[in-house]
Amino acid sequence: MATNITFHPGSVAASERAQLLSQKGITIWFTGLSASGKSTVACALEQHLLHLHKFSYRLDGDNIRFGLNKDLGFDEASRNENIRRIGEVSKLFADSCCIVLTAFISPYRADRAVARQLHEQAGLAFIEVFVDAPLSVVEQRDPKGLYKKARAGEIKDFTGISAPYEAPETPEIHIKTDQSDVTESVRLITEYLTTHSFI
Repeated sequence: MATNITFHPGSVAASERAQLLSQKGITIWFTGLSASGKSTVACALEQHLLHLHKFSYRLDGDNIRFGLNKDLGFDEASRNENIRRIGEVSKLFADSCCIVLTAFISPYRADRAVARQLHEQAGLAFIEVFVDAPLSVVEQRDPKGLYKKARAGEIKDFTGISAPYEAPETPEIHIKTDQSDVTESVRLITEYLTTHSFI
């Protein structure tokens, strides 16, 4: 860890940025098993927010694992570092007044707690969305055939099969995607954001 660095604050205050951009920065952190619907709901919410003229951006495995985190594997230490980096990046996006949507399995409560703490220490909102679907349902969906491979022993450390998933205990929003479709899920999140004056 570098010790010979000094933080140089910018000249734009957070309140000034928020006032000029007419929105607050927040992180909406989607967590859930693979194939639970995290990215699907996040994509639809991003589109909805943009149509409301809200600056928003989605971070997920496709734009993080192929770039910033392409050096990481899927063992526990790599998963921890993956989520730590995403927490730091989402904090920067939120600090810019972006509504950032992160869609990652993020299986460990401790790692999600670190991401939340990063935001809270910076005075930024962090909204955890538990995208919940039973294992039987996500295995049936299995769009990439990953559960089948995990069951066959072809993929090790696969969340929900050979690696743990620690469900959130008190998420701000809990969506059951075996009961709510994408439109309803977006409506529920938007309602929460409106009620709490985030949009």
